[in-house]
Amino acid sequence: MNKGEQTRQMIIEQSAPVFNKKGIAATAMSDIMDVTKLSKGSLYVHFENKDVLAEAVVDHNLEMLQKKVMAAIGRVDHPKDKLFAYIDAFRNPLKPLVEGGCPMLNFGMEADDQNEVVLEKVAALVNKSQQVIIDIIGKGIQQGVFKADWNYKEFATMMFAMIEGGVLISNTTRKIDKMAVINRNLKKMIEAQLK
Repeated sequence: MNKGEQTRQMIIEQSAPVFNKKGIAATAMSDIMDVTKLSKGSLYVHFENKDVLAEAVVDHNLEMLQKKVMAAIGRVDHPKDKLFAYIDAFRNPLKPLVEGGCPMLNFGMEADDQNEVVLEKVAALVNKSQQVIIDIIGKGIQQGVFKADWNYKEFATMMFAMIEGGVLISNTTRKIDKMAVINRNLKKMIEAQLK
């Protein structure tokens, strides 16, 4: 990376938690100037406007989330353990994988009515995340680990929705007890499908 690319990357990395916590609309360029210690002119050398920076930051936050979840899944081999690792990655939303909380939830809710580009980025990771669950279960069925008649594509949607819902509940109540209920019940549902 040349110096310009390094500066651009630094701006993205330092801005990422700010955008993830405050949201795109509420984040001002002065907030970015504060965290990066760069002038407005310097920021505009690397990013045409706040929207361009926000899109780069959304990409960065979503990529960080995906990498951390995939790393957790990658530490185990058994399909059941992979599903449990996915669930456990989100067990404490008050200590999120990405600083500021789940970027799918944060940016997805904000972009819902006002930013089609960001909404598409979030939707892509939502779909990809569910596909990861589907792929794990599908492989487990092929290996004879899970019951062949499991409607696992529907389960993947339900599992993903329950986890994201648990994140929302935990963040709004500032308690993780409901996420513990979701965690425990998802694992029971998975164990019920073991051969």
